[in-house]
Amino acid sequence: MTATDEELVARSVAGDTDSFNQLILRWERPIYALAYRQIGREEDARDVVQESFLRAFRALPGFKGQAKFSSWLYRITLNLCRDWMRRERRAPFVQAPEGVDLEEMVPANTGATESIEDVVTRKDLSRLVARAMQVLPEEQRSAIVLKEYHGLTFQEIAELQGCPLSTVKTRLYQGLTVLRRELERRGAGPVRTEGSRTP
Repeated sequence: MTATDEELVARSVAGDTDSFNQLILRWERPIYALAYRQIGREEDARDVVQESFLRAFRALPGFKGQAKFSSWLYRITLNLCRDWMRRERRAPFVQAPEGVDLEEMVPANTGATESIEDVVTRKDLSRLVARAMQVLPEEQRSAIVLKEYHGLTFQEIAELQGCPLSTVKTRLYQGLTVLRRELERRGAGPVRTEGSRTP
């Protein structure tokens, strides 16, 4: 039977390095995806992932389990991404994944299969989303990435960002509104977003 994160953490604290290796294997891809979507550069994202796990390993004895291990790891990663962006003084490039996960922004496809034109349009939209995400403040961008790409709840995002639930909803609403406006300005045409509804 597969051990839970909590069980692996307890074993790791007790000195079982194999248990921590299992946590790395379990969370390496989601943490890399988070770092990459925040920073947009593969090599730097990999460096952030390594540093995230190193910091988590060192801080593990102080982890009290008040939050989920994954949330704690996300927080470490987000802080490292923020530090990297400040240190490098670079604007992040948020890469939209293949097909654009922000499904609410994509008009419903009427056909069962995509034509060549549909594929080109979708890829163009993917690039437009990536560029539009750059204009968002860090807190709004993080809220969108965590909610739309990683499926976290509003409460989990509030805990990660250290703010009230209402603030997260406002950040997501405002971020999606700006994103929709940017996409329309950049020629994506009218698009629907969650931001068009009351959060």
